[in-house]
Amino acid sequence: MKSLIEAQKKLLPDLLQVMQKRYQILQYIRLMQPIGRRSLSTSLGLSERILRNEVQFLKDQNLIDIHTSGMTLTDEGSSSLKLLEEMMKDVLGLSSLETKLQEKFNLNRVIVVSGNSDESPWVKKEMGRACVTCIKERLIGKNIVAVTGGTTLAAVAEMMTPDSKNREVLFVPARGGLGETVENQANTICAKMAERASGIYRLLHVPDQLSKDAYDSIIEEPSIKELLAIVKSSSMVVHGIGDAKTMAERRKTPDADFQKIQNGNAVAEAFGYYFDQEGDIVHKVKTVGIQLDDIEEVPNVIAVAGGASKAKAIQAYMKQALDSVLITDEGAAIELIRD
Repeated sequence: MKSLIEAQKKLLPDLLQVMQKRYQILQYIRLMQPIGRRSLSTSLGLSERILRNEVQFLKDQNLIDIHTSGMTLTDEGSSSLKLLEEMMKDVLGLSSLETKLQEKFNLNRVIVVSGNSDESPWVKKEMGRACVTCIKERLIGKNIVAVTGGTTLAAVAEMMTPDSKNREVLFVPARGGLGETVENQANTICAKMAERASGIYRLLHVPDQLSKDAYDSIIEEPSIKELLAIVKSSSMVVHGIGDAKTMAERRKTPDADFQKIQNGNAVAEAFGYYFDQEGDIVHKVKTVGIQLDDIEEVPNVIAVAGGASKAKAIQAYMKQALDSVLITDEGAAIELIRD
């Protein structure tokens, strides 16, 4: 396949460019359907004239339908897109990026989607879609899936669909709330995932950041103790990776701790731990939920993070040498390889 693609690039470079453009149009329609032509034109950075011609071609091939509400993929369009995906990974060089990252960080698996979520917010949905597929591949008979918060995990929840094999899935939040916008909290994402997956869920109604006295008191509450036992027995953890400074600000971190994070040159945050570029822990927040030590006992760990700006954070966290899956985008992957 790779030799054929290389030959096509030399003999028919225009063919691959046209294929890539049409693939991207189909990909975006799948994520955002129904979508109008003007919105599609703006999102993809194509002129309406060029897009009009492409849309007409795709309609003539019975790959899309055009309604008053917007464009949608036909069944044939969905099937064609699935068939194209693996080939386009080679065309776009994503397969090569996946292999290099898998070897660099010694990971179980790496999935790279096209685009840069810093520049195109829709790429987060594509990461979300890839994550949902990855989750379903790893489901067993009975499952407890713990999820963290954040905008990337919110995109995963949005792309969630029911499991075709009707396996039992309990969704739980991996940690308490951050006090951020409700839609990005672990509890909300957990409930939304369960609803869209036709699963069940339990919620953890405690703040994410506590004083030592409050922490010691809360974790002894029978209902919290029972739920924490369930959370820590998860068969799968799906989490994001945060930029250290951004996460510290979102947590409204006290000045002394904020200074500690800055002085320690922290670049990444996950599960309440702040890491420097070498992957060393420079600060730990007292959080209710899954701790880094617990992750080692979880059979399936999926990290989802993208955007070129997150490359340093991803690299720092991945130095924890956890045997996990990384789902990222092209923007972050290129930076990670460069580093």
